[in-house]
Amino acid sequence: MKLPSSIDRSYWTIYIFLMIYAVLAIFSATSLQVYNSTSMLLPVGKQMIFLIVGAALAYFVQYVPTIYIRLSGYIILAVAILFLILVSIPGSPFAVVVNGAARWMRLGPITFQPSDLAKMGLVIVDADLLSRIETEEDKKKYFFWTLGITGFVALLIMTQNLSTAVLIAGVLVIMWFLAHIPWKYILSTIGIAVLALLLGYIFVDFAFVKQDKIMSGPFKRATVWVKRIDNKIFEMKQPDTAEFKLTDDNYQSSIAKVAIARGGKSPIGVLPGNSKERDFLPLAFMDYIFAIIVEESGILGAIFLCFLYLMVLYRACYTSHKFQDQAATLLAMAAALMTTCQALFSMMVAVGIFPVTGQPLPLISMGGTGVVVTSLYFGIMMAVSREQTAMKQQQQITQDAANDDTPIITLDQ
Repeated sequence: MKLPSSIDRSYWTIYIFLMIYAVLAIFSATSLQVYNSTSMLLPVGKQMIFLIVGAALAYFVQYVPTIYIRLSGYIILAVAILFLILVSIPGSPFAVVVNGAARWMRLGPITFQPSDLAKMGLVIVDADLLSRIETEEDKKKYFFWTLGITGFVALLIMTQNLSTAVLIAGVLVIMWFLAHIPWKYILSTIGIAVLALLLGYIFVDFAFVKQDKIMSGPFKRATVWVKRIDNKIFEMKQPDTAEFKLTDDNYQSSIAKVAIARGGKSPIGVLPGNSKERDFLPLAFMDYIFAIIVEESGILGAIFLCFLYLMVLYRACYTSHKFQDQAATLLAMAAALMTTCQALFSMMVAVGIFPVTGQPLPLISMGGTGVVVTSLYFGIMMAVSREQTAMKQQQQITQDAANDDTPIITLDQ
């Protein structure tokens, strides 16, 4: 069956390549989980199901009119906020605590991360609000609207997941730039946010971490964040000849570096299925899966994966450049930015550039919520591209018909 010309084949090509990466990486990174499970294919099979469901959703969403996508963003965001509040309540029966953080929510047999839903709903809502700007007064109005909504959601997420809150804030700043929000608003907001984070870091570091005290309240995980930053700063200052000590705090990042070093011995790594560090790296199939990819596919595999994620953003920029609809442009760019920025976050953590953040690699790290939400991002980008391409084709047909001055010849009887 021939696909309609309005379907964006480039997005589908990128999406399929990422799915291939996901399958290969999950098969390798879940070896220890498979060994400990009752069925050899149970962990891999579950992830394959999520990938198939995600692909089906992406295919369906690409045909949904973008007006419905923008309206659904408000519903998704409202539901996500409710879920975030429910999991933040101490002793909540809906919360699933993992490593001291209540990031997961359980509804019957289903377990998912409300923050993933909140991210998707938030970028859709922010894109819709910013697309309504028509005057200078509108810029101020919708700047504060998006700032207030995003700030509220980011605070709910920050109590358990600082990196996701920072990611959301970073994407919003770029969207402000695309919507031509005045620089005085953008820079002043960044300055206040950085100052608040810096003062918070200093307070927690000296009042709790240095005093070896336990912090309570909604920001009790702030001591964990500060310790990770301190470990990163200490690591950067440590001379090459200093004695290295493996601790609970640096174990994951240290094993990830070993995996990357093994992969760096050859441009193609140790080849898929030959990883050794996957059995020593805790949850290798989650936050640090990029380290296993580098170990098994080398620098060439890592570069190609980075290229795929960057192509998501490039494709959104390229197609958006041809759109005359600001709402379509912002919606496509919001989905692309969230996907690409999260991928870069995860990669930089795996290679040791950033402190440990817990950001999964979009579509590749194991997890049903992440796979489904990333697939929906692709569906949104493809829906925008399909709709705008179809509109341009219709406009071209109408214009050609209007310019058609071929004389009509009639035959006399």
